[in-house]
Amino acid sequence: MDVNGKRSDLTLLVVNEGAGGRNAMGALLRRAGHQVVPAASGREALAELDVRLSRGTLPDVALVDVDLLDMSGFELCRRLKARPHLAGLPVVHFSAGTVDAGDRCRGLDAGGEAYLALPAEPEEIDAVVRAAVRAARLRADDQAVARRLTLLSETIATVQAARSPQELADAAAHGTARLTGTPAAVFVLGPDDELYRATSRDRTALAPPDEGAHRAVAGLLRRLGRGQAGVQITTVPAPVWPAGFFRPGVEHDARLALVPTQDGRASVCLALPTRGVRRVNPEDEALVARLAQATALAAEPLLMYQVERHVALTLQHSFLPQPHRLPELPGIDVVVRYVPASRQTEIGGDFYAALRTRDGMLTAVGDVVGHSLEAATVMVEIRHALRAYCVDESDPAVLAERLDRMLQHYHPDVTATVCLVLIDPGTGRTRIANAGHIPPLIIRDTRSADYAKATGPLLGLGLPRPAPAELFLEPTDRLLMVTDGLIETRGTDLAISMEHLRAAATGALPGLDALCDTLLDCFGHAPDDDIAMLALRLV
Repeated sequence: MDVNGKRSDLTLLVVNEGAGGRNAMGALLRRAGHQVVPAASGREALAELDVRLSRGTLPDVALVDVDLLDMSGFELCRRLKARPHLAGLPVVHFSAGTVDAGDRCRGLDAGGEAYLALPAEPEEIDAVVRAAVRAARLRADDQAVARRLTLLSETIATVQAARSPQELADAAAHGTARLTGTPAAVFVLGPDDELYRATSRDRTALAPPDEGAHRAVAGLLRRLGRGQAGVQITTVPAPVWPAGFFRPGVEHDARLALVPTQDGRASVCLALPTRGVRRVNPEDEALVARLAQATALAAEPLLMYQVERHVALTLQHSFLPQPHRLPELPGIDVVVRYVPASRQTEIGGDFYAALRTRDGMLTAVGDVVGHSLEAATVMVEIRHALRAYCVDESDPAVLAERLDRMLQHYHPDVTATVCLVLIDPGTGRTRIANAGHIPPLIIRDTRSADYAKATGPLLGLGLPRPAPAELFLEPTDRLLMVTDGLIETRGTDLAISMEHLRAAATGALPGLDALCDTLLDCFGHAPDDDIAMLALRLV
């Protein structure tokens, strides 16, 4: 309240070096219901603003005399506008001297909102002050809206770039918290009722809610989402909404933006607290609803991919022979390893095989080019075709030729790499047909290792094939076959990676299991591609 008992309206900084003029202007403004903060110079005004900035009590407008001694009113205005935290403070210049068009232009050029020529009627001064504040607030509101829309666009772009449902939930939770300035939680409920959840990064780093709380949320989302279309905004009171998602151990009502995916098989929920923290305002709620819609659109293909990936992995594992089911052949030991790509990576078509033939053991390692359910399906066809061809043929070159024709006939747009190795356990004679694959690595007992000199074009191209390479294995030798998922690194030449593999294999401990485990420890962490590995030796 002011001295006359009227409600104070605006807080005004009045900068005037003359005590008389400063007091007169202050008295006039106080009669209009405003609070007045006086300053006798530009430096004093800057110091006062620094103090008020630290306290969060900036004035609503600054009235600045253009004829200050330590700096002109125009210079003071320029300094204010150059400081980010003070740039939004509206400035009204005034002067008791003669004012011409040039003076007004200099005031506007310096960043001022208006120019008063004194003496002026109290009503005019009050109207100019209020108009300057109103314009500044509208400008600040427009800038805030622009910032929030930019932030929404950035968040949507991050959400759309997510490679998995969990990465999507993390991005949406962080973006929701930035949009609203409150803690946030995001839930993605998949078609198989798997719940992906994330909380904003500003949440205190204590234990998250237990599995019971997550099951309660999943059940709640299923009930709320039945028959729903579009965005549903609703409040779930505590304790129906479990404690701890926004603040560890603390109950809050939750304001939810719930959106089903277009196919209706999954849903996305963005949740904000509405008790104990400032309530969600309508503008924030509208932005959160738009973000929820964008998150649901981005979630659908990721969830569909998770289903496809599960089908492809099941397909691969069901058709790849398990280690305990590999055929036994006297005189040869075989060890295999298979490591699927990381969850964020598409499924591939890597495979291995070990087959008994009339002329010895045939081993194969290959990779269908591409990453999809189709690649996994073609992998299965190649394995079955190879098994069928091996009934009456064991020559690896002939088998490679037949696989090439099969792929051209049934899958003309698909190519694959494969390495076929036929070993006679009695003599150690080894014949190798290679179709664009990493050649086998022979690890000698002398702690040396070399790649077999076996090359050839990919399957599916119909190109002429060289005769198979031939070598003899000693009982102390180990032969290693891998797919490129073990060693391939983006930005690194494959030849360099192959040399790293050769060096690691040379230093591995004796034995087939030790060899495979050593190589997986060196290269097989969170692979971007599937890894198939087969190692053998004569016994």
